[in-house]
Amino acid sequence: MNAETMPAGGLVPDSTYVEVATVPWAKTRFPGVEAKTLMENKESGLSTLLMRWAPGARLPMHEHVEIEQTYVLSGSFSDHMGTCRAGDYVWRRAGSRHDAWTDEGCLMLAVFLKPNRFFD
Repeated sequence: MNAETMPAGGLVPDSTYVEVATVPWAKTRFPGVEAKTLMENKESGLSTLLMRWAPGARLPMHEHVEIEQTYVLSGSFSDHMGTCRAGDYVWRRAGSRHDAWTDEGCLMLAVFLKPNRFFD
């Protein structure tokens, strides 16, 4: 269940519990990058994703339209500013641009206020 899913009867609960293990991994258009959408509001663009990157996966140059937040659960990923390892957190300002990659693979929780803009 995500923010777009209405429970039976049309009542909107105060809390929405997500059984993450039952949410399927969806391939993205970027090889080696998969995501589980935990919450999404299509109107505002807000989303929370569990993302799994295979070793060697890469995201091409993109812009964070609004603030993006990432907490790395396992592995690590990098950009031109540094590397974020398991247990570390990074956030990026609106308008920031970078490409990102992982050598070893990673699992991360990412929160987007708006979807990224890609230039490929």
